[in-house]
Amino acid sequence: MSAEQKAKAKAEQATGAVKKTVGKTVGNEGMQAEGEVEQTKGDARAAKEKGKDALRP
Repeated sequence: MSAEQKAKAKAEQATGAVKKTVGKTVGNEGMQAEGEVEQTKGDARAAKEKGKDALRP
């Protein structure tokens, strides 16, 4: 996994988790949903990079 893509995935996961938690805490469903989407996007990016690494010799 390239270091840049790995860092981007981790940042998306962390940002999403924070938004989701803050949204849940303050009762903002929109922010909570946005956080879930961003976190899922980071998870997908990380999975894609892991798959690419598995295919490399």
